[in-house]
Amino acid sequence: RRVLFRSSSRNINNYQQMFVIATVADTIRVPAPLLFHPTLQSVNFEIEKKYPNRVIYDVGLVICRHGDALQIGDANLVAGDGGAHHDVIFRLVVFRPFVEEVCLGTITESTEEGIRISMGFFEDVFIPAYWMLRPSHYNNDTGLWVWTPNYNEGGDEGEEEGGEEEAAADENNQFEMEIGSEVRFKVKSINFTQVTDTAKGVQATTTTTAHQPNAASVVAPKPKSGQDSSGDNAPVRKRSTSVDLSDAKKVPASMHIVASICEDGLGLTSWWASPGEEEDGEEEERVKEEEDAEQI
Repeated sequence: RRVLFRSSSRNINNYQQMFVIATVADTIRVPAPLLFHPTLQSVNFEIEKKYPNRVIYDVGLVICRHGDALQIGDANLVAGDGGAHHDVIFRLVVFRPFVEEVCLGTITESTEEGIRISMGFFEDVFIPAYWMLRPSHYNNDTGLWVWTPNYNEGGDEGEEEGGEEEAAADENNQFEMEIGSEVRFKVKSINFTQVTDTAKGVQATTTTTAHQPNAASVVAPKPKSGQDSSGDNAPVRKRSTSVDLSDAKKVPASMHIVASICEDGLGLTSWWASPGEEEDGEEEERVKEEEDAEQI
């Protein structure tokens, strides 16, 4: 399998930026029971069976096939195999957000190391403790992360008047990140891990795509006329590392994202919603519950 080309999906059907189109060349086997179907139909069927929900290293998570196969070679027959093998070039819709892209998900797990986010179709988004909104802390009693903003930073520290009121206000400024809550986060790095068996044991090679440490000092070229000045043009770096997994209890995910909520506007969406938006959300939830009750 070879990935020939990867393009941003902003040029087709107005997909979100987190999805891209990858052009792939691979040998597709059409089994004997499908040989009586048109070749294009059989090849498309086998592509859909093989690739969706699969991670292609350093490309992304395959969502589905995009259109018909672009090119299908002549069938090759192998001794002892009743199938036909075609060299095929085709396109896939791939999930691969760009660095610094803002996405939505729900909290599925909370530990002292951070919180894990699910996007529905992708589960491996992790927000480490150092990328939480500040100040935040982990509550051992509830097992949840809590954001405790201080709205009185500009006040006189020497004033004791109203101290009890400030303490009560601090208690009210406890925003828990509950399991199942919707959260808005920003992608900081995308990591692809390939696990291989070697003579030395099980080895994991991870390729990380992230911003350069001195990205602020790098002057990015201005986009040409007609080009989109999105985060794709931001300076990024790639690096690869290898580790020994022979004694590891858990094999890392093939693709995982490290994200951040350490900016205004990020975190739980309910924190930044206006009163009108909150009322609309409650009304939608009430209508949905009534519809579910009627179906039952």
